[in-house]
Amino acid sequence: MTDWAKAMNPTSPLTTEDEALGAARASAIAIFLGVIWGIVGVLYLMSGAGQEAMAAALAQSGGSPEAANMTGMMSQVALWMSVFFVVLQLILGFVQWTKPNKVIPILFIILVVYGLGSTALGQVMAGELPEAAQSPMWMIVGGYVVLVIELVLHIAGVRGASKLDQLRMDAAQNY
Repeated sequence: MTDWAKAMNPTSPLTTEDEALGAARASAIAIFLGVIWGIVGVLYLMSGAGQEAMAAALAQSGGSPEAANMTGMMSQVALWMSVFFVVLQLILGFVQWTKPNKVIPILFIILVVYGLGSTALGQVMAGELPEAAQSPMWMIVGGYVVLVIELVLHIAGVRGASKLDQLRMDAAQNY
């Protein structure tokens, strides 16, 4: 059994195939953490608070009555897109767990860095665009925490998958 604390540490040395496999699977754990946070977001949207925030932002911006009628449809589209991406993450997490590779962690590193940057930019621009719908502070802070943890785990996943490839290639050449 792998020492998971060592496997999730992106600076720990990887010497055996089990350690490399554990580090590569750290990326899958990060994806599953994102799935859990995505489910929290879906539940928030389903609670009606997300729809109320959209309606309030539209009313504040002085939107037309036609646009106000579309808030229900827009919230449903946002809800189903969120469910789709949660399911997609779940599938990619299972793929990374069963067949660790470098592509999925690299893709998620890019997405996590984008998420951190866009969330930070959204906070900077929050005062500039009063009509924009704001998420509650607990979601923003929780999102930052989850993204930073995911970033660390995905970096460990790339290192683990690279080392796993190297160890398996060396074993095949020495066979």
